Amino acid sequence: MTRICGRMLPTRRPGELGVHSIDGFHMVVPDLTDAQRFYSTFGLDVRERGNGLDLHTVGHPHRWGTLGEGGGKRLSHVSFGVFEDEFPAFKRHLQEQGVPLVDPPAGFETNGLWFRSPDGMLIEIKVAEKSSPSEKTRFDLASAPPGAMGSHPRSASQPVRPRRLAHILLFTADVPASIAFYERVLGLRLSDRSGDIVAFLHGIHGSDHHLIALAKSTGPGLHHLSWDVGSIHEVGLGAMMMADRGFAQGWGLGRHVLGSNYFHYVRDPWGSYAEYSADIDFIPANCDWEATDHPPEDSFYIWGPTPPPDFTVNHETGA
Repeated sequence: MTRICGRMLPTRRPGELGVHSIDGFHMVVPDLTDAQRFYSTFGLDVRERGNGLDLHTVGHPHRWGTLGEGGGKRLSHVSFGVFEDEFPAFKRHLQEQGVPLVDPPAGFETNGLWFRSPDGMLIEIKVAEKSSPSEKTRFDLASAPPGAMGSHPRSASQPVRPRRLAHILLFTADVPASIAFYERVLGLRLSDRSGDIVAFLHGIHGSDHHLIALAKSTGPGLHHLSWDVGSIHEVGLGAMMMADRGFAQGWGLGRHVLGSNYFHYVRDPWGSYAEYSADIDFIPANCDWEATDHPPEDSFYIWGPTPPPDFTVNHETGA
C-alpha cells in the first residue's frame, strides 16, 4: 500500500475542513445497573450523573460517552469535535451541502450543530479539544532477558484499564452512500474498504486508521465500541478477567487486516461488543493514505479463532 507521508507530524491539516475526533456518544440501554457492571468490569471509570452514567477512562479527563435507560439498546447519537476556528465554516458547509439542521434531543442542549445521516443516525458537530491521538500511541512488546521471569503470577494481575475510546463501528443499510456522506459532510477520509460490506474512515487532522467503521446491515445501529490498550498482554488479560466475571462470550484473541490492530471483543448484555484494541495503524495529518478495496476473504483478520455465527448481527434491527 502506498503512503505519502512527511517526516514531521503536524497536529492538524491546514486549509482543509474536517472533524478531528469522536467527542462522545450517547446510548440507551435497558438497565443501567447491567451497564455499570459491564463497563466497570471492562476497566472503564463509570460515573453516575443524574439519571444516567458517564463513561471515562481511568486517569483521562475526557468523557467518552453517556448512557441512559430505556426500553431497548439503541445508539442515540454520536458527537464529533471540530477546532473552534473551523466551526463557522462548518455551519456554512452544512448549508451549502443542503444538510438540514435539527433540534438537539431533550437533555442535550448544546451549541453544536445537529443533523441526521442518510440512515437517520443523529449526529452532532461541536467545538471540542482534539481527543483523537496526534501520533501513534505507545505499544509495549517487551521480552524478559535471560535469567529473568517475563510473566507474573495470575493472582498478581492488575485490572486492565483502557486508555481512550479508539473508534466506533456503525451499522448502515448502504455502505457506499454512508462513505460519501461522512466524506462530504464531515470531511472524513476513506482508509480502506471491502466492497459494500465494510469501510473504515479516518480524520484528516491525524487519527488512528479509523475513527468510525461502517458495516452493512438492514439499518443503523452499533456493532462495537473499541477501547485502546497498550499491549497484547492487556488484550488477553482483559478478555480473561471479563470471562472470570461472567462475560465470556466474544471473539479473539486475533489480529485484524485493516487497521492491523490486535483485538478481543467482549459481548455486552445487549448483543453488541466492547473491544480491547492494541497497536492500530496511525495516519498522520500530513499523510495521504491510499485507500484500497480489499476482497472479503482478505480483509477481516489475519489470525484468530472463527468469529461467532451472529457476530455481525445488528441487534437494534434484529438482522
